[in-house]
Parts: sequence; C-alpha cells; structure tokens
Amino acid sequence: MLYKRNPQLNKNGELVHLLTVEGLPRDTITHILDTASSFVSVSDREVKKVPLLRGKSVFNLFFENSTRTRTTFEIAATRLSADVINLDISRSSASKGETLLDTIANLSAMAADLFVVRHSESGAPYLIAQHVAPHVHVINAGDGRHAHPTQGLLDMYTIRHYNKDFTNLTVAIVGDVLHSRVARSDIHALTTLGCAEVRVVGPKTLVPDDMAPMGVRVCHNLEEGIRGCDVIIMLRLQNERMSGALLPSSQEYFKSFGLTPEKLRLARPDAIVMHPGPINRGVEIDSAVVDGRQSVILPQVTFGIAVRMAVMSIVAGTVRQAQHDREAA
Repeated sequence: MLYKRNPQLNKNGELVHLLTVEGLPRDTITHILDTASSFVSVSDREVKKVPLLRGKSVFNLFFENSTRTRTTFEIAATRLSADVINLDISRSSASKGETLLDTIANLSAMAADLFVVRHSESGAPYLIAQHVAPHVHVINAGDGRHAHPTQGLLDMYTIRHYNKDFTNLTVAIVGDVLHSRVARSDIHALTTLGCAEVRVVGPKTLVPDDMAPMGVRVCHNLEEGIRGCDVIIMLRLQNERMSGALLPSSQEYFKSFGLTPEKLRLARPDAIVMHPGPINRGVEIDSAVVDGRQSVILPQVTFGIAVRMAVMSIVAGTVRQAQHDREAA
C-alpha cells in the first residue's frame, strides 16, 4: 500500500503531512499546484480571506530564522482564516532544555491543529509527525540540508505558470547545491513531473557526489550548464553552513558562477530566472538580472502564498470537505 511506504499519505492516499517532495505521486503534486491556482486570485480581493481553516490553530514553529518563509506561511494561514501562533523559539522552553517532543506535546495540549516546522536538523519534522495525534498535521518549512518542500512546490508552480508543460523543459539549478535543501526538493519535483533535462551547476566543492543518480546532469562550468536552458534557478551561497575553505572568495565565485546579463544570453531568449531568496546581489547574481525582464523572483514570492494556502488546506482535509459539500449540494 502506498501510505505504508510514504508517511505523508493516509490509507486512502491523501496528503495528511507535507514532509518532502521525494516520493510524492505526480498526481498529488499536480493537485497541489491546481489547488494553488484557485487561491492566487484571493490576493486581488478587497477581503483577502477564505474560511477553509476557520477555527483551526496553526503554530509556526521555527527553530531556524527565516523571515520570508515564516511570513508567507503566516499570511497564507491568515488568509485561510486560521488562528496563527508564531513562537519565539529563542525565548521558548526549547532554549531551556526541553526536548523537541516535549515542546510538541505541550503545544498539542493547547489544541494545535497544524505545525509548520523549520529546524536545523534533518528529519525533525518526520519525528514530530510520528508523535502527533491523527488530527494534527505537520508541514516541513525546511529541515537541515534535507528538504524544503513548499519552496520546491512554489518553484514548480512558477515554472508551470510561465511554461505550462514540463516535458520539453531544460532546467539548470546553479550554485551551492551541497548545502541546499531547495535544490533537492526542486530536483525531486522536476523529475517526478517529467522535466526533459535537469542540470546541476556549480564548483566541484559545492556539488555533492550523489547528484548523478538523482537523474540530473552535473556541470562544473556555468556557460555549459545554462546554455539553451528554459529555466535557471540560482541558489544562495550558504556561508553559515560551510565548514572549511570551499571557495577562494565571493568575488572569484561571482566571476565563475555569477549570472550576468552576458551569460544569460546563452540560455533561451525567453528563459526565466528564479531564486528562492534571500538574494546576494553581486555574489551569485548580478543586479541587472535580478531586476531584468527575465527575472520572476518577485512572482515566486506571490505564488508562494497561494501554494502554502493550498498545502495547508489539503493536509487539513478542508479542500476535500469543501469538494464533498459541493458535490452533495
């Protein structure tokens, strides 16, 4: 049975947690993207709310800093009419020695319905999902180097918005792949959706050895990696995760792997440029590219709210219930 192999799915194959893109069926990913489409227009309404999570409590549990991800999750939950609780982890009981599971048990006793978890340790959201009650749902907002599934999904939504079909696309993921959970989530999603070619581009010190078995083409030259591409996903240099001298300097990195308008001309004329943020201008990408006509970095942020609304409403079962109500009416 599918649900026995994938802890994110219940016995009916429905998504009850979102822990990783890896192993998600193609139909499930497509369902999330389709559901997100229905939420994009909410941002244009005078009243930017729908009642799908009314009465539900969403706890943003961020053990790692991330203004952009936490804010978009908060906006998404608020637009779904949920009660949102943002925890200051630096002042919480976790900083006083309480274990992760004890923290979750106490929050669950406060009638939590959904945990959005960001943690520096890979696997932390899985551990939480294994110990919550059946009615409580867990969404991984980034764990260690492992996964960042909602970022991967919003990247897929952005690509589909501009290109419609994945099967003819060549996508390059460029930069610090070694430390990037976004890169792994993007690779799993792109291959599941049938992308024609996925390239991983970066210096040898920042590209792990296990990339080729994931079905990607590894390039250590930027010009080769982006030539003829339809989509270029630039990654931030994660200096805070680096140990040892993996790069000579940020200036040398920009010279070899920074995306400039001149290098961008090697891609297709209608290629789009993406970045999960935050952006280091002049390190991995030139300001002229960030602000140029091929950049879709700001639309990524906008689409991210709709995708996170979709994920929360799907795992909580409210999308299924709303569909059932419509069919019964």
